[in-house]
Amino acid sequence: MVKDYKIARASGTCAGCGKELAGGQRFVAVLYDRGEGFERHDYCLACWEARGESAGAGAFCLWRGRVPVPEEPGRRLVSDEVLIDFFEKLDGRAEPTKVSLRFVVALMLMRKRLLVYDSSEVDEQGREVWTMHFKSDSTPVRVIHPQLDADQMAEVARQLGSLFEVDS
Repeated sequence: MVKDYKIARASGTCAGCGKELAGGQRFVAVLYDRGEGFERHDYCLACWEARGESAGAGAFCLWRGRVPVPEEPGRRLVSDEVLIDFFEKLDGRAEPTKVSLRFVVALMLMRKRLLVYDSSEVDEQGREVWTMHFKSDSTPVRVIHPQLDADQMAEVARQLGSLFEVDS
């Protein structure tokens, strides 16, 4: 059974100055690994730039985005490059929540035709492991299949979506 992920949704306020991030405003989102979960901090550009060289220190990953304008339909706020970076940084992580996150991100990258499935095998621990490669590179990438059921998969996808979105 997959655990509930400890992922705080975007607060809609700058972690630096505490001001609300307005629709259309550009921001920097920073994700910190806190063991079994991730902590997200959003910064307005002024606060991010004021942090200077310490900006991003200790971050698991970060990306730039724009707060959606309320009348705009929901949009993807994270680039393919950020998604790939997140996927690669999860490589080798043994925590069940991170294994599940990496698997769902792999499925997303497959759907975008950026990651290609090659084969699967059972490893020495009895886990199904998929061998894949990025379309732009033939280097093999191994992904553990956590055997999630449909409800668990939907929950991981929902929580992943909340991780990379801004609620306005």
